[in-house]
Amino acid sequence: MRAVSLLASATEIVCALGAGEMLVGRSHECDNPDWVRRLPPCSEPAFDVSASSRAIDAEVRRRLRSGEPLYHVHGELIRELRADLLITQSHCEVCAITPADVERSGACALTARQVALSATSLGDIFQSILRISQELGLEEKGEALIRRERERLDTVREKAERFRRPTVVMMEWTDPLFAMGNWGPELVELANGELLLGKKGEYSVAIPAEQLRDADPEYLIVAPCGFNLERSLRELTVLKQYPWWRELQAVRKGHVVFADGNLFFNRSGMTISQTAEIIAEILHGGQFGERTAGVHWRRIESPAEQDSHRLTASRT
Repeated sequence: MRAVSLLASATEIVCALGAGEMLVGRSHECDNPDWVRRLPPCSEPAFDVSASSRAIDAEVRRRLRSGEPLYHVHGELIRELRADLLITQSHCEVCAITPADVERSGACALTARQVALSATSLGDIFQSILRISQELGLEEKGEALIRRERERLDTVREKAERFRRPTVVMMEWTDPLFAMGNWGPELVELANGELLLGKKGEYSVAIPAEQLRDADPEYLIVAPCGFNLERSLRELTVLKQYPWWRELQAVRKGHVVFADGNLFFNRSGMTISQTAEIIAEILHGGQFGERTAGVHWRRIESPAEQDSHRLTASRT
């Protein structure tokens, strides 16, 4: 079997099944496990994704209206790789390559089979694992992998339920603000948090900024789709522009966190269990898995802490 995965989560699943040697190509976004970066990238963004979050959102909306592609698929390369299986996704026309992108490239005639995954819930993610395992002839391994992931999530739930349940909002984009939906609310529930914005099993949606102000959560987790931790942290300047930003209790208490949305919060693959552990660590402290503070997420100091540090620095 020679497989090309044009979906980062699918690449993770193939590797978790012990079938990484079947991969002969990947998408430009596939980065986990790290060795897959050595595979030839069979896609690329159709526009500059290093722009501001507002500029990215505006360009995405413009392209969707005009029917222009968000991604380019390298059909000729897929032909050279002699792929038997091509994996994409049909959940969101923005977040990753879809069957329509593949058809536009002409690559759809190059493979024996195509699989398009879709996930709005944890159950859907487990179904994706099972489907890929079936396509690769590894169904028993897929079932065992699902059992292990469910057990890991159950462990998070059991540990987290001993703590008080704080209110939390998770943002998937900052300009405009998008409240995180899909499987994100399920992970908050597992981590014993009370989600104030965003609905389980529904798409993430843009919200008026005032909804965040009025929700006033105890914790705010900012994990923009496609952004790693370093890129996510740059969005703090966007949020600080709101006149009420410093009034949020999450800001006052130092409970604002920026996280790696690309690898964890917005990826429907083998990092969902660790994402639940990260959320629990943020909300309750302690250790729910390997400690990830400062590695995959970072807390922003409260204004009082910042003022204290400035005062100390001025005296030295």
